[in-house]
Amino acid sequence: MVKAIAGEAKKQQKKKGSKQPVRLYSKGVILGYKGSKSNSYPTCTLLKIDGVRTRDDTNFYLGKRVAYVYKAKKEVKNSKYRVMWGKVRRAHGNSGVVRAKFRKNIPPRAFGAPCRIMMYPSSI
Repeated sequence: MVKAIAGEAKKQQKKKGSKQPVRLYSKGVILGYKGSKSNSYPTCTLLKIDGVRTRDDTNFYLGKRVAYVYKAKKEVKNSKYRVMWGKVRRAHGNSGVVRAKFRKNIPPRAFGAPCRIMMYPSSI
């Protein structure tokens, strides 16, 4: 009996080393600015989050932080990567699109680019 338990413990130790890193964010795509027929609203950005298909599904993501990570030519603080931070504000329509507000308006070259929806702050 003791040998069986010891054998199981060894198996569990082997599995721990082969773990992949865990992704702590959801993937999303920046669609563009909120707009109407003749206006665009650069302060409000539309995001499509992977796996979110209905308005009810968006409730989990309200208030979550959004990061748009991009690469620049000039190196700042030993990194060529930069981040623009925002926050998911509310749903947009019935098909799982959300509105987000970034600290600085997202540039139009970011439309169609991937973004990260962080799993914090938690509302559960």
